[in-house]
Amino acid sequence: MRLVVDTNVVISAPLWGGTPKALFKLAEIIELDFYTSRTLLDEMADVLGRKKLARTISAIHETPASLLRHYQGFARVVQPRIIGRVVPNDPDDDALIACALAANADLVVSGDKHLHRLGGHYNGILIVTPAQALQKIRT
Repeated sequence: MRLVVDTNVVISAPLWGGTPKALFKLAEIIELDFYTSRTLLDEMADVLGRKKLARTISAIHETPASLLRHYQGFARVVQPRIIGRVVPNDPDDDALIACALAANADLVVSGDKHLHRLGGHYNGILIVTPAQALQKIRT
């Protein structure tokens, strides 16, 4: 199964665990292919570099750079095409959809309400929460 995982979920996995971490743990057991793009990696680097996360990152004995490197080694980078406006009220989420299209993804995994307002799918790609992704993958 091919997944594009939103930055909020990727960062939540190591920092807070829970369902996002369970999704990444499942990838160690069954074949899941994670995809990202340069734009999404740049967004991840920006978020990880924010002062409000510094203490949490330090508490797990990591750095923003080490977390980014780990994900870069885990996910395949694709080069998306430029797409028109897809996600109303949050144009940054268009990069996630563009990545999913380029990766021919089965799932976009995100907790972002703007993406979920697309009705649960876009161009045949399901848009799910981390909990929904786990359920879908396990069945």
